[in-house]
Parts: sequence; C-alpha cells; structure tokens
Amino acid sequence: MNKYELALVLSPTLDEEAKAAEVAKVQALLERFGAKIEKVDEWGKRKLAYEIKKVNEGFFSFTTFEAPATAPAEIESRIRIMENVLRYLIVRKEA
Repeated sequence: MNKYELALVLSPTLDEEAKAAEVAKVQALLERFGAKIEKVDEWGKRKLAYEIKKVNEGFFSFTTFEAPATAPAEIESRIRIMENVLRYLIVRKEA
C-alpha cells in the first residue's frame, strides 16, 4: 500500500450541498478501489492561477489516502469524466 494525495479543483458555481456531494462521490470512489482515507483538507473557494474552461475560481480539496499501486489509474479514469471537476492530480507521497 502506497500513500497518495489527491488534489481536486471543483467548479465555483456549485452550491454548498452540491460541492459536498461531489467530494463525497470522489471519496466513495477512492474507497471502492481499496483506498483508506486518512485526511481531507478543504481549502474553500480560491482564485486560479489561470483560467480553466473560462472560469478563474474553484473549490480546492486535498485528500490524503493509502491505496494499492493499481488504484490511482482507475481513480483518475473515473474522475476525468466528472463534469464538475475542473482539475485533479494524484501524487504519490514518499514514506
């Protein structure tokens, strides 16, 4: 099991309930592929360094989790098609 961090930028047009639902959906996806979520860090709405899809703000969320080596590829393929996700990045953390 490796440690990973998922950085997620969600659309700024989401209301509080929809944002929480998207984060919960991503967390359920992580658990589905055998990940153990260690920490979720919500940063709230922040200004982006550059425009993405004609938007210059987004909700930032960082999730630290432990998962098998095959999980990140599967998780990325599912997150890629989610409409309200502007950007995502999964990074392996050194032990």
